[in-house]
Amino acid sequence: MRSSRSVTALVAVVGLTLASAGLLAQKTTDMHKGTGGSPHVRSEWTVAGASITVEYGRPFLKGRTIGKDVVPYGQVWRAGADEATTLKTDKPLTFGSLTVPAGVHTLFVLPAADKWVLIVSKQTGQWGTQYTAGQDLGRVDMALSAAPAAAEQHTISVEPTSGGGVLQMTFGTVRASVPFSVGK
Repeated sequence: MRSSRSVTALVAVVGLTLASAGLLAQKTTDMHKGTGGSPHVRSEWTVAGASITVEYGRPFLKGRTIGKDVVPYGQVWRAGADEATTLKTDKPLTFGSLTVPAGVHTLFVLPAADKWVLIVSKQTGQWGTQYTAGQDLGRVDMALSAAPAAAEQHTISVEPTSGGGVLQMTFGTVRASVPFSVGK
């Protein structure tokens, strides 16, 4: 039988190895409840040496339909609830042809039935419905797929890959995703 000290040391080594490989699962911290009751969280990942943080409100479906009652097609959506959704990274990230420099940015989404478009804004600190197109850093298409399981609450996640990851937004039975690479 191993001592608890040996097990703790093994877990620490495995954790450090996974962290250095960029394969640790997300760490999510509750922040506060929004004015509409949606919880707000901070999710953090280490991916290919980059520290990535997303802060967002997590609305519930509550029987509403994506594209109609919530996340209306053809209208810019705050990618969450209440305050604007923020992305913070300490290294540049490249989504398709869009390079997002290190720093803090705001995420919006332009949803449609066949694809969603991720919008990265240079403007930060605004309420989620205060979108200004002239502040766009850029836009990139997100692929749509069926979520592996229905998500009653909007969820943003990052799945690590070799040299980067995949940013995913899951809500209801919809998953929108876009791969990214990490720069230096």
